Amino acid sequence: MSLTDLNRTGVPADGAEASPQRKLPLAALLALATAVFITSLTETLPAGLLPAMSATLGVGESAVGQTVTVYALGTVLTAIPLSAATARRRRRKLLLTTVLGFAVANTVTALSPYYPLTMVARFAAGVAAGLAWALLAGYARRMAPPHLEGRALAVAMAGIPVALSLGVPAGTFVGKVVSWQAAFLVMTGLSVVLLGWILAAVPDYPGQRAGAGAARSMPGTLRVPGVAPVLLVTLVFVLAHTVLYTYVTTFLDHLGMGGQADVVLLVFGGASLVGIWVVGALISRRLRTLMIAGTLLVAAAGAILALFSEAPALVYAAVVLWGLGWGGAPTLLQTAAGDAGGEQADAAQAMLVTLWNVAMAGGGVLGGVLLDRLGTASLPWSVPVLLAPVLVVVLAARAHGFPARRGAG
Repeated sequence: MSLTDLNRTGVPADGAEASPQRKLPLAALLALATAVFITSLTETLPAGLLPAMSATLGVGESAVGQTVTVYALGTVLTAIPLSAATARRRRRKLLLTTVLGFAVANTVTALSPYYPLTMVARFAAGVAAGLAWALLAGYARRMAPPHLEGRALAVAMAGIPVALSLGVPAGTFVGKVVSWQAAFLVMTGLSVVLLGWILAAVPDYPGQRAGAGAARSMPGTLRVPGVAPVLLVTLVFVLAHTVLYTYVTTFLDHLGMGGQADVVLLVFGGASLVGIWVVGALISRRLRTLMIAGTLLVAAAGAILALFSEAPALVYAAVVLWGLGWGGAPTLLQTAAGDAGGEQADAAQAMLVTLWNVAMAGGGVLGGVLLDRLGTASLPWSVPVLLAPVLVVVLAARAHGFPARRGAG
């Protein structure tokens, strides 16, 4: 039996046949969403705590900012090899290991008085994230009947916008009221709670059997029809988003709206949740249409911010479009990668995770270059410019990658 077959059968760990599923296992999927939340927030939490961390660790804020970079580096360097090395391991034990890794890394980050030790802990958290991202999408799809796989993945991926829109502001608040260390220790406590939740609610599944198709090389996975277009779209789409999102506060300051940054981000997060809901409801029938719509919405948001940013109402309208288009993107891209990969789904997901983090790191660098050389006004223009080729690739990948009908390829 192939990995794709396993993903769709829902056979429990003991091998006994499960009764046919008609509903989503919400308790289990919400546990995965919490794991996604922890993964996303652990990466971005230092952004709101830079001054306090800088004072404690005795280094500049730019040096503390590299704790985000080294996290992404840990993910980029290890996602693919770890996914391959653990392909045959039982899924729940692997998930528990990743959550335990976050608990340990966040605890060390909170207690460390030394910058080098903090950087090691952050790299270790990135390693846990690489394995988590490669594991979680397939896990969510595996727990749902075929016609609800997209909705299951949407529930699990809801942790991303919640972390960005609510988690980062909440962590920043805890850092100001108590201490930055307390913010990381809260993450540790949440990880410990999640360990028990996983044991109680998340089913176990076997890994891939020896000799399964996903054991082929990464170059072999790239040759599977549809995989390369999905990965290319992922790289450029995430790059376009990250260039603007990384410097959104700077852009708002330029507009005289710096004091409204928290409200703008909250609006973005709310719109992202709506985008996830829409994608979850329609992805089983309209993946291609949703990907085209998401690309156009984010591109339109960038164009509005570039042309009409002097009107605060239009800025908020653009942010709503941005959130609607971006919110469902992780679900769409991971579903497309899993569908295109087939028996190579785990390998395709690991490559997607790697490119996603490359794009996030690259977005910060590219945005900084644009800011220094062309000024703040250039940031929103980069979005439609980068998304134009993305739209071309999505439209061209009609047979494989983003087919008109799921399963048609």
